[in-house]
Amino acid sequence: MTRNIGLKIKEPKEQCTDKHCPFHGNLSIRGKLFDGKVTGSKAKQTITLQKDAPIYFSKFKRYARGTSTIHAHVPECIDVETGNHVLTAECRPISKSVSYVVVEVKA
Repeated sequence: MTRNIGLKIKEPKEQCTDKHCPFHGNLSIRGKLFDGKVTGSKAKQTITLQKDAPIYFSKFKRYARGTSTIHAHVPECIDVETGNHVLTAECRPISKSVSYVVVEVKA
């Protein structure tokens, strides 16, 4: 049985025993949603995401391309590979650098 996390997304079909899973564990979702591309998945149950965002320089009246990198936890019931486009949600800090959890794989 899956919990309602408050977002209109597809729930995973598999069951898992991960306590840091927002669907099957007791991890609550709050704050921002982060949409990005997976750049690395070497660590155990952790991925790195890269988000592209335009930065405006008022002095030059132009936009520059900016990127930011975050780490996110991957529950056991979600399969993620490098190059996928995923949606992550902010949660409480799971470790020193992980404060997001993967909620949905888009592509």
